[in-house]
Amino acid sequence: MKNKLLVINPGSTSTKLAVYQHSNLLWQANIEHSAQVLSDFPTIYAQLDMRYQHILQALEEHGDKLEELVAVVARGGLLPPVSAGAYEVNPEMLEVLEHNPVNHHASNLGAALAYRIAHPLNIKAYIYDPVTVDEMIDIVRITGLKEVMRHGQGHNLNMRAAALHFCREQSLDYKDVNLIVCHLGGGITLSLHSHGRIIDMVSDDDGAFSPERAGGIPAFRLAKLACAKPYPVVMKQLQRNGGLVSHLGTTDVRTVEKMIDDGNEYAHLVYESMALAVSRCIAKLAVVVDGAVDAVILTGGIAYSERFTSMITKRVSFLAPVHILPGENEMQALMEGAMRVLRGEEPSHVFHKEEPLNATV
Repeated sequence: MKNKLLVINPGSTSTKLAVYQHSNLLWQANIEHSAQVLSDFPTIYAQLDMRYQHILQALEEHGDKLEELVAVVARGGLLPPVSAGAYEVNPEMLEVLEHNPVNHHASNLGAALAYRIAHPLNIKAYIYDPVTVDEMIDIVRITGLKEVMRHGQGHNLNMRAAALHFCREQSLDYKDVNLIVCHLGGGITLSLHSHGRIIDMVSDDDGAFSPERAGGIPAFRLAKLACAKPYPVVMKQLQRNGGLVSHLGTTDVRTVEKMIDDGNEYAHLVYESMALAVSRCIAKLAVVVDGAVDAVILTGGIAYSERFTSMITKRVSFLAPVHILPGENEMQALMEGAMRVLRGEEPSHVFHKEEPLNATV
């Protein structure tokens, strides 16, 4: 009987799996891939067969038969801009992810792994809310350089899942409210959900610094830095060695909080500055809807820190009530998205290479 859903979430050094039956988790696994093993593959896409075999092995070890699967859903890769929600995996999507993705990342393998399992079984393979969801309205895209436009890119899977979860808890219709959702993790991104659409975002290169990211940097000083160092060096500084790493040498907020408790005044200043930076981004998004914000939601791993979330809450609660939904919850979010499609509660999209942006002023 086809009543099981397989969830696949490929990361840079692991492949996370979960099997659900009627929305109930049966088991989950985290398959680690060592640096030595990964070094044998010239490209990320060359890892496809290796990861596929690991998935089949895990299913066999847990006694699950492929014929029991009703669908497969995977983390979406770095596609060109797409709408929120589910996309059926098709050959056109796979071609883009293999040969012309926005960037190369292990998440690009998700759709291919799902399709390889689902297609021979004549069932659907889906991706849901990839990083490159972009529903921003035109007016927020404009910058001071005509050739540089703002774009939507962030932790959409977790942020949208948090927004939908909040609406279910509060008996609200997602299409009737304005919500600001902040994903607080190694990178920090924010999204403005207005009447069922993510109309504005603050990406991790455009706003608050975070444990790893430098965030928005004054443009003239960034230009000077970029001219003084090679591009890969600057990008590593901005993406992996910025934020808390740059200031305090750690990405772990628990370590930072211990430094503060031990009397490190600079650690306290940097930590509070990061909270202030998030708060300023929340305020920036609020003005897009004239301040008519129904709730602010804090999610992601750092949302487990009561100290950090309280610093944000203190600064932004004048805008709207602040709700804390900690954790990343990616596997649950993928399952819930696919189940809504399978139950007919929302449609799935069909991917096309040149999908127009759904944007209006």
